[in-house]
Amino acid sequence: MQIDQDIRAWTLLLRAPGVGQGAARALVERAGSAHAACEQARRAHHETGLNAEALAWIGAPDEARIAADLEWLSQSAHHLLRFTDPDFPPQLASIPQPPAALFVVGDPHLLLHAQIAIVGARAASAQGLANAREFARAFARAGLIITSGMADGIDGAAHAGALDADAATIAVIGTGADLIYPRKHRELAARIAEHGAIVSEYPLGTPARAEHFPQRNRLIAGLALGTLVIEAGLQSGSLITARLAGEMGREVFALPGSIHNPLARGCHRLIRDGARLTETAQEVIEALAPAAQALGADLRARLEAPANSTVSPAADRQHDPDYARLLSALDETPAGLDELAARTGLKPAELSSMLLLLELEGAVAPAVNGRWQRLS
Repeated sequence: MQIDQDIRAWTLLLRAPGVGQGAARALVERAGSAHAACEQARRAHHETGLNAEALAWIGAPDEARIAADLEWLSQSAHHLLRFTDPDFPPQLASIPQPPAALFVVGDPHLLLHAQIAIVGARAASAQGLANAREFARAFARAGLIITSGMADGIDGAAHAGALDADAATIAVIGTGADLIYPRKHRELAARIAEHGAIVSEYPLGTPARAEHFPQRNRLIAGLALGTLVIEAGLQSGSLITARLAGEMGREVFALPGSIHNPLARGCHRLIRDGARLTETAQEVIEALAPAAQALGADLRARLEAPANSTVSPAADRQHDPDYARLLSALDETPAGLDELAARTGLKPAELSSMLLLLELEGAVAPAVNGRWQRLS
């Protein structure tokens, strides 16, 4: 296996005792690369601010552990997405404690898409689970990626709703990306990895710990344009996600419920504190449309920068048979994902990704009610 020295250096930094994501990011920013940061730690200990244990690890790491990390990363659909990469999600740059790197199983480019977070109670009611599936399906059909935490209850139902609609979904987890928690979601995790992405900021093999989940929640809130809470008690971790989303300037939505349902109290508190009382998915879609358009414009500007050649021009894409079929299926009359799937034979999840790239290139534009139209 050919070793990428910068990837190896990243694994050293992320596993160094007491370093963590924040310090790793600061070291790389100062040194210019992870490899340079490790070299600096070896040669100029006093300049790094690292403790003796971290310096000892960087100087003489557990080579078996590092080899296992690199072997995992060498496998198909396993990625280490670094903040220095051009396709690192820009929406994470402005959140508290922005991550230095993310381990991803699946498609890392999905993190650039417009996302809606759906979170809620683990011990959800049957109606709450049904609501999560229904809202997730509606959002997915409108072209939004469903992001959640793969926990029991509302999280799992939201992921399943997106997958039921043949759409992508993103699970941000509080363990290493090679572990599944809870174990009952083994099949769900496999489907998410195949049709979406599983994301973690923790080194491989990291078990579930209580303190990881509030940290995980900041990534969920940071990746998404808005957060929808469906059933939450007054002590629910979902309220942390909602609070973080609000502090980041993102939209917060909450479904009301019966005054006799303890799982409605968290949502009612959010509504009293300024969250949008939500009854239909369309309300959320319309509220997030300006933010989705702004995200698309920002990404388009980045892609059009002269030094960035990560995406070919739309004209070049017309030579790809799938893109040619999609563009042929679009005209000035807006069409939804279901209509486009019927016209092209492509899955909605594939279409959603393709439409994003075409939107960034100025070839298509979103219309009302989750529909799309061709511009050129």
